[in-house]
Parts: sequence; C-alpha cells; structure tokens
Amino acid sequence: MNDFVLRAVIAAAVRVPAVNASFAGDAIIQYGSVNLSVAVAVEDGLVTPVIRDAQKKTLADLSLAVKDLATRARNKKLKPDEYAGGTITVSNLGAYGIEQFSAIINPPQAMIVSVGAIVKKPVVNAQDEIVVGQRMSVGLSADHRVVDGAVGATYLAELRKLIENPTLMLL
Repeated sequence: MNDFVLRAVIAAAVRVPAVNASFAGDAIIQYGSVNLSVAVAVEDGLVTPVIRDAQKKTLADLSLAVKDLATRARNKKLKPDEYAGGTITVSNLGAYGIEQFSAIINPPQAMIVSVGAIVKKPVVNAQDEIVVGQRMSVGLSADHRVVDGAVGATYLAELRKLIENPTLMLL
C-alpha cells in the first residue's frame, strides 16, 4: 500500500504544483520535478533519502527505489547527495500502528505528508447502511509562507481522490 500512497503523493503534487515548492527568503521557488523524500527510521533517528524526478517513475520503479534507499539508509550506506534536494516529504508511521500524527516539515521544503495506519471502522455506505470499512488518516504540515490552507486543502482533496481511485493515476 505504501507504494500506491507514494505514487498518489507524487501525482497530486504534479496536479497541484504550488505544494512542490520552498521559501527562499524573498521568493518562492516552485520546482519542475518532484524529488520525493521518504522518511526512514534508522538507529540514530531519521533520514530522508530522495527519489529524484519521482513523477517520471513507474510504480515498480518507485517500489524498488524506496526499498533500496531504505535498506542503504539503515546500513549507513547512503551518500550525502542521496538525502539532499528533496522537494516534498512523506512520513508513514502506519506500519508502526500509528493511526494519525503531525509530521514536522523538512526544511527548506514547504510541505510534508503524514500517513497513518489503515484501520477498520464503521462507515455508512451509499445505501445508508453501517458497514465495516477501511480508513487511513493522511495529514499535511505546511510552511504557510508557501502553502496556505486553501492550497493545502486542494492538495489533500486531490490526494484523497487518487488514493480512493487509483486508476486515475494511470491517466
């Protein structure tokens, strides 16, 4: 599921390019490529290796890249340029059973997406029946000098649409 979420984060950033940016003192820099930082827990804390030009990667490419970078991060084999230059970060604590959390922005990036665990909850379906559904909390922390609430909400709405309808990522 993590690979699909990463793909959706990237696709939503392409569709709402204002989030793929940073604050540079007196200007906002908007990036043409999505350089996705992925938070990886390591013995000494946290590192965020970067998948460059992530919008050009297939789902399989993303999956391989994340696994490779995470393994090398945990084995302290990353080169400095492999954890620099990210434009947006994803932190996923769902594997630890954390349902929701607030992630801290990775400067100079303007935004980080926090992904929680998928949990079963009662939901009301289209026929107004209460059924068991699966829910995942996704949050966003943003530098409001770059990404204000309206832009952040637009991004999250796009991300939700993509996660709930993964075939849209094929278009």
